[in-house]
Amino acid sequence: MALAVKREARMNVAAYRRWVEPRPDEERWELLDGEPVLMAPPSARHQRIVTNLVKRLDSLAEARGCGAYPGLAILSAAMDDYAPYPDVVVHCGPMPPTGFVEDPLVIVEVLSPGTMTNDRGRKLAFYATVPSLQSLLIVYQNEARIEVWRRDADWIMRVVGPEDVVDLPELGGTLPVAEIYDRVTF
Repeated sequence: MALAVKREARMNVAAYRRWVEPRPDEERWELLDGEPVLMAPPSARHQRIVTNLVKRLDSLAEARGCGAYPGLAILSAAMDDYAPYPDVVVHCGPMPPTGFVEDPLVIVEVLSPGTMTNDRGRKLAFYATVPSLQSLLIVYQNEARIEVWRRDADWIMRVVGPEDVVDLPELGGTLPVAEIYDRVTF
């Protein structure tokens, strides 16, 4: 369960960055609708899925001068009261020194029971405001199921299962769903 810090005024990204900087590294705070929210520790299954994703996405991204990273916060000029931490971010170019990026290419959210509504609702709407984002993967951890959101003229969603592959043309390759769930038991 996440913990929100109640404040009188909504916090913008600049104030949030000042507020979160002195916090211990083991604390993960997102800014959601102007409120800092402490992220709960992930389950072992969640961590296995994230590890599989980082390894596979990083191998695809490297040839394009990009990398797959856990723990980068996303910023959007369109929403100054939001700075979520997706589970995996594919970012091109040098690693940002601050841990905040405005130009992700691919974002992955691994759903947790306590965050599923927000991840599939408000965060999804936020990610749609990020101009560089080409693919958003919503990965279920209780079954081998992924929602693949692709930017076209508008956002198009397709659901894939255990026998399918996720096409990632922006990385020049595919991601077999079975590899995402390698060593995961349901």
